[in-house]
Amino acid sequence: VGIKGAPTCIIFQDWGHHMELGNIVLDLDRIRERIFQSPGGNRTLFLVTLEKCFPALSSMECVAILSQVLRVSSVSYLQPDVIRSLPKDLPQDTFRNLSAVFRDLYDKTTASAQRTLYDWMKQILQKSYITNELNDSTSWVSAENLWILGRYMVHLPLEEIMKISLNEMRLFISYDNATKQLDTVYDITPELAQAFLERINSSGFDLRNTSTIYRLGLLVCFYDDMEQMDAIVARVLLHQMMKCNQLRGFQADVYKLKAQLLDIAMQNQTLNDTLGSLSDAVVGLTSSQLDSLSPEAVHNAISTLNQVSGWAKSQIMILSSKYLTYEKVLSFYNISQMGALVTGISTQSFYNMNPKELSQVIRGTLSQYASDLSPAQQQGILTKMLASRDLSSAVTNIQGAFFKEVCLSDLWKETGFNSSIVKEKELRKSQALFLYELLSKETTAPADLLSIGQLVKGVTCQQIERMSTNSFLNNFRFFEKNLQLLSPYQVNCLAWKFWKASNTSIPPFLLSVLPAQYLESISGTSCVPFLISLGKTELDLMIVNSHKKNTVLQKVQECLNGSISDEYDMDILGNLICHLPPATIRDGISLRAMAIALHQFRFCRQLSHEQKTEIKYRLTELYGIPKNWTAQTTQDIGPFVALLSKDELTIVLASVNTYYINIITREHKSLLLCIFISFLQGDYKRSHLFRLCFDFFPDCTGITAPSSDEIIKLAEANAFWTVQELQCLDTDTFTKNMEFLGTVMSFNRSQLIVLKEKAKQVWGALPSWKSYHIVSLGRIALALNESEIEALDLSSIDTVAALSQQTEWTLVQAKSILQGFLEDSGQTVHGLKSFDIAGLGANLCALNTTDIKTIKTTEFSAVIARVGLLPCSTPVLKEFKKMAESVFGIAAEWNSSIIHEIGIIAAGLNEREFKALDKDVMPYFQPAAIRHIPDEVFKVSARLLNKCDIPSLLLYYKQTAILIYASVWGSAGPFLIKILPTTSGSDTQRSVTQCSDG
Repeated sequence: VGIKGAPTCIIFQDWGHHMELGNIVLDLDRIRERIFQSPGGNRTLFLVTLEKCFPALSSMECVAILSQVLRVSSVSYLQPDVIRSLPKDLPQDTFRNLSAVFRDLYDKTTASAQRTLYDWMKQILQKSYITNELNDSTSWVSAENLWILGRYMVHLPLEEIMKISLNEMRLFISYDNATKQLDTVYDITPELAQAFLERINSSGFDLRNTSTIYRLGLLVCFYDDMEQMDAIVARVLLHQMMKCNQLRGFQADVYKLKAQLLDIAMQNQTLNDTLGSLSDAVVGLTSSQLDSLSPEAVHNAISTLNQVSGWAKSQIMILSSKYLTYEKVLSFYNISQMGALVTGISTQSFYNMNPKELSQVIRGTLSQYASDLSPAQQQGILTKMLASRDLSSAVTNIQGAFFKEVCLSDLWKETGFNSSIVKEKELRKSQALFLYELLSKETTAPADLLSIGQLVKGVTCQQIERMSTNSFLNNFRFFEKNLQLLSPYQVNCLAWKFWKASNTSIPPFLLSVLPAQYLESISGTSCVPFLISLGKTELDLMIVNSHKKNTVLQKVQECLNGSISDEYDMDILGNLICHLPPATIRDGISLRAMAIALHQFRFCRQLSHEQKTEIKYRLTELYGIPKNWTAQTTQDIGPFVALLSKDELTIVLASVNTYYINIITREHKSLLLCIFISFLQGDYKRSHLFRLCFDFFPDCTGITAPSSDEIIKLAEANAFWTVQELQCLDTDTFTKNMEFLGTVMSFNRSQLIVLKEKAKQVWGALPSWKSYHIVSLGRIALALNESEIEALDLSSIDTVAALSQQTEWTLVQAKSILQGFLEDSGQTVHGLKSFDIAGLGANLCALNTTDIKTIKTTEFSAVIARVGLLPCSTPVLKEFKKMAESVFGIAAEWNSSIIHEIGIIAAGLNEREFKALDKDVMPYFQPAAIRHIPDEVFKVSARLLNKCDIPSLLLYYKQTAILIYASVWGSAGPFLIKILPTTSGSDTQRSVTQCSDG
């Protein structure tokens, strides 16, 4: 390995699978595998290639090798300091090829790396340009150099663009590949785009010529020459602007431009005549405009409409209804023409379809949009398929996510299951538990089942324990490959099995779930494998007990010896970085390693406030004071910008004058974020947006209503509008943005009431509201009171299913929705179909126990897993439990798959029924079910606690599964204390802790 350039050459050149060096045979496949799996191996390979390759091999060979290294390793290795060390005297062909590699990897690199790569390319291109032609008025940016820069052209300064020779610009736009290149400049800013447009126009291209518009790529998204434009040009621009949703930002500006072009395109013509030529600008049409369309117009424009994305649910409902009114019969063919509009087909229409065509549909168009269908629609489809066909054939035809909706009782009826049928299907855990048990009786080779990833969800501890040592060790790779599908309980069982089978070769990450004493063996040379192994897992998914997790993290700290010195240490840590204590972030990570760490911190899901505080401190240490930050720095920091103080943000805002990142997330809703978002969105009404961020109270002088532009830009930050400002929304703005405002999660009740009243003002009396009106309300519907809900037309289960998506209904509101549906649809509880039950959702919790008894068992059994998700009251759960017994038999005989299938319904078991259950089913109670078990079930015997009689305590508590869960995680104490009645006192808590420590 000491020969310069040889190692990487051998690995990447076409040397086959093995290589002989005298009596030594090198297994090249194994070498590649080991290097690529090693956290530091890829980085070393990359840096060695850079350092050794160019001096040792021909440049072209090195580019090929470097390209392969980059493609199989993390591009985060391509840091600015590494880029600056790249050779600047490469032959022209080599430089072109290497530039092509960097162009392909543009999206995977950080903003700072992108800027540094641009600087490196610029230096070489400037050097190669004929210097005697260069003067202050001539740019080095030739047509050829623009092609070489590719996407890096967005880093050209404005003044450099304006200096580009008109001949060179004309040559560039004339080149066929220019359009492809301009189609990829996703992060271009309005200023740069308009500078390019101006230069293209000056070079002799008519920007209103259709052929020119086709060449502009994403530059059309910033077209600004609207004066005296005719309708034909407007339609051409709208057609080209379908690609603008790929831009990184500026969508509000694009939306505004499309609205202007839409008005021009429709001049002197009806909407029915122009619908097919309006491209995706049709998304900007209001519900009333769409409702005015004729069915024929929608039918004629379907080839355009089915390509459009970004529809609101109400728009989809209207257009689907119009299209199907024209088609009359719902068939596989006309559904295949609908694209995203397929999600607007009513549940009843799906249910009325020909079963044979329905089976084709779910394998075709519907498979792409399955997640966008409501529970009612999904159940309507499955009900028809399972009831109208041979069950075996139906189950075989149900693919992907649809299969998860098949109820356990229907699977029981199927007798022809084999492992091949289960492939390509997503499984609920209850389905997997049943199917693995069933199929394992028909095969003696566990690999046949475990190789079907989804089935690993259903392997029980008993089945793992029954595996022979050889079988377990040979098949462990299937568990390891699908670790994210396993429960903490399963992982714990695997750890014990592996320890008994081969404790010397146990994967280090499994030691973390065993009792604390098993970690004591990890020290010295065993530390690195332990960290690497654990860093590849999701610790939160493996260990749910905080006490045990802290023990594991203490061992991690011991292995790190309190220090993370370089990027190789960061590679080893992997996901463990998200669990580093604040003190280590502050003092234990070197500045060299912190640049890598910051990039990885961005992907952590739940950093604590203390961790974020230390990250903020390290930001200034790494990048200097905020006033020196560049736009690229701000982009790379991403959501951590929200950690800055008001004064620091103000300084950053003074130096960053364009939109680079979108950091609107539900985790970062704050005043500071509001200010930052306001600035990043550009100059439009900036003073008003700043006022919006600071003036929350009604004593502000004068009230300026939100504009469509501001509403779209602010997204979740729309919650900062005052009640008075929302009251001042004009009708047009409200109508265009109603559905958007209905998605804002942070609106308080007062704001929701104001918007509800605005809807009543715009749409008229509640009884006249159509289904799409009600659906478009979103969260605003939560402001409807009991009498208002009663006035709505709730005859459609699809309307009710949309309302059921909101989770904040009061019991009074839920009763009104339930009663409204029953009365308006003319149904009784006894007559409810399974898709009605699925669509009613949590409103079912408003049923009284008498009505629950009248639900048909067959309909209830089809959706029992969905009912098991509902957080109903104890009396309702007890009645649902009785219904479950009518499906699955008496509770005492329920197995693990049934317990998991019924979810929260299991909380309806009484104490006698809990005690009668087999102890092996306890780990399969869903956490939500445990939370809903009545407090009296958790009464603890002080005698057992004081005696530390753990076996008796486990026996006493087997009916809840709590202690079985807790003992699995390694510490029962914290879990018990959480569920103990507060009256048990400190002595009892101390006893629990002592018992669990013992």
